[in-house]
Amino acid sequence: MRVKVLSRNPDDYVRETKLDLQRVPRNYDPALHPFEVAREYTRALNATKLERVFAKPFLSSLDGHRDGVNCMAKHPKSLSTLLSGACDGEVKIWNLTKRQCIRTIQAHEGFVRGMCARFCGTSFFTVGDDKTVKQWKMDSPEYGEEEEPIHTILGKTVYTGIDHHWKEPVFATCGHQVDIWDEQRTSPKCSLTWGFDSISSVKFNPIETYLLGSCASDRNIVLYDMRKSTPLKKVILNMRTNTLCWNPMEAFIFTAANEDYNLYTFDMRFLESPVMVHMDHVSAVLDVDYSPTGKEFVSASFDKSIRIFPVDKGHSREVYHTKRMQHVITVKWTSDNKYILCGSDEMNIRLWKANASEKLGVLAPREKAAMNYNQKLKEKFQFHPQIRRIAQHRHLPKSIYGQIKEQRIMREARRRKELNRRKHSKPGSVPLVPERKKHIVAVVK
Repeated sequence: MRVKVLSRNPDDYVRETKLDLQRVPRNYDPALHPFEVAREYTRALNATKLERVFAKPFLSSLDGHRDGVNCMAKHPKSLSTLLSGACDGEVKIWNLTKRQCIRTIQAHEGFVRGMCARFCGTSFFTVGDDKTVKQWKMDSPEYGEEEEPIHTILGKTVYTGIDHHWKEPVFATCGHQVDIWDEQRTSPKCSLTWGFDSISSVKFNPIETYLLGSCASDRNIVLYDMRKSTPLKKVILNMRTNTLCWNPMEAFIFTAANEDYNLYTFDMRFLESPVMVHMDHVSAVLDVDYSPTGKEFVSASFDKSIRIFPVDKGHSREVYHTKRMQHVITVKWTSDNKYILCGSDEMNIRLWKANASEKLGVLAPREKAAMNYNQKLKEKFQFHPQIRRIAQHRHLPKSIYGQIKEQRIMREARRRKELNRRKHSKPGSVPLVPERKKHIVAVVK
């Protein structure tokens, strides 16, 4: 005779301490829970609405500069230290925890065109309109010491940008050409040039550290190999690129900020067409910086707003703006992936949350669990029309809203014109050019 015996393990339902939650046995058979999807949908909708209610990204404004903020640099070792350079030649070092300036240096006459910190964090470099490259100590001078640079290099032309190697005592400057310098020498190790126009920005690759990219005002993006001391290849776009930024997680990927309101993400091995065209700004894009995870980047624009783009999407997930913010010239994503800093024309540096509705401070375990559960629900129902509409809605300034509308009409008119031309032409005479290839003029190797 076979007898079925109920067997229960006390570990499954007995609490370890009286503070634990009661464990409830649950059968996950969907037939027993016919209304589960409807309940989850309601929860996802409420979570999405609450996310928009709590979306308050602006944290604080760091004021103290007496002219527009032209460039910024992150400290490689300290999360709370930020360097900023202004149009009056002044450099400030900020403590982000206290949100105050801890040191001010009158570094240059005229604009501070670029700045970067040394990979070990002991010093930093600045370049300015006075044709000099200066190296400064990161620490404040001792009592009674003068505020003077460690080294000063006097150049022949104005330097427009600077970047430091990620592992070696080598830095690169750009202006009339790209110069590679050894820290111990007063003349460049090698000079790289391809074409005859001024170069606005130069950036070292954080992974393949011997590679560097530069943007020139003759619409070129040029890639160089430091070991060969020669340019590798260049891509020519329809309009000028202001700056570029390498992806810190994928060695071959970089994003370029262009004058034609778009950003282009390229794979340096296949420059014939960009991997993605990011189109949301309504004016020239002036700066771009990647998040440390390499999955998103932030862009600063002349249209007085900053936008956060996922790397694999053509449109931004977030747009930040305030009434007082003017043309945003420089932007940085902090190394802990939590905050964004932007410097603008009206002398302020603003601190934003990277995730607009994120709760700052210590979270209780149940709070954390609820947050993760809501996040999963939002992901599950993200393509439902009602939830999608609420999640994507953003209030925009009147000027940006009007320009977006205008550009939509212009884009539609161009598309209609092309369709009509194709319809009334000989088959095959008007080729179909994909959006990604429209903006590329040529690739030179």
